[in-house]
Amino acid sequence: MRILNQVNLKTPESVELQFTLAGIGNRAYALLIDYIIWGLFLILFFILSAIVSTQAVNIFEQFIDNTDNLELWLTSIQILVTFIIYVGYFVFFETLWQGQTPGKRFVKIRVIRDDGKPSRLPQATLRSLLRPFDDILFLGVFFIVLNKQEKRIGDFIAGTLVIQEERPLVAATFLVSDTAKALSEQLIQEADLSQLHPEDFTTIRNYLQRRPKMLPSAIAIKSRELAYAVKDAIALENVPEGITATQFLEAVYLAYQQEHE
Repeated sequence: MRILNQVNLKTPESVELQFTLAGIGNRAYALLIDYIIWGLFLILFFILSAIVSTQAVNIFEQFIDNTDNLELWLTSIQILVTFIIYVGYFVFFETLWQGQTPGKRFVKIRVIRDDGKPSRLPQATLRSLLRPFDDILFLGVFFIVLNKQEKRIGDFIAGTLVIQEERPLVAATFLVSDTAKALSEQLIQEADLSQLHPEDFTTIRNYLQRRPKMLPSAIAIKSRELAYAVKDAIALENVPEGITATQFLEAVYLAYQQEHE
């Protein structure tokens, strides 16, 4: 019996990544924390809406005799806003925190897309809209237990996975050139390395480790593709002349690692 279920994903740059799935226990723990926080937001809303509704009814009673329709409208608005808070809570945090809610951040799990990239607004919205269906009769638990990728209905529709957030700073098993070591110091000063996510770092590290198994022509193509993507991500204006794409990736690897030690 597997305690930790793992999944291999291939990025658009054809780099294979391995992730450990969050597991139903971690997901349930994170959801419990989120529901507690969400419940506090909801209680605050009910208190405020009760005050506003009472004041509104008292005001309109001075102008109309029957306020039953008004109370029905106010109740409908409360139900609608409750649903918006329910969906909006997960959409807001998963978009803002790259696939994490307060509960997921505490438990150290994260939502990613099926290609290994961070979850964005479309994925967070689909997952949140379908959450009520997953919660009804524990359908989400049923789906998570019975499929290898531990997906609930919202994950299938949104094309997402929930993984454990592992510290990506694994010691390198590849040689790094002296040129890359010198460039890494420059990148720490000039580049915005905070824009690199752990998944991006893992992609770079795995690619650099697997270079010896690749053909030289493939290394040249993949290094350029990955280097251009990384350069844009870290908002670097210019790469020094004479630096190859591979050396640039090595330098980014070292710089990111030094900043997160």
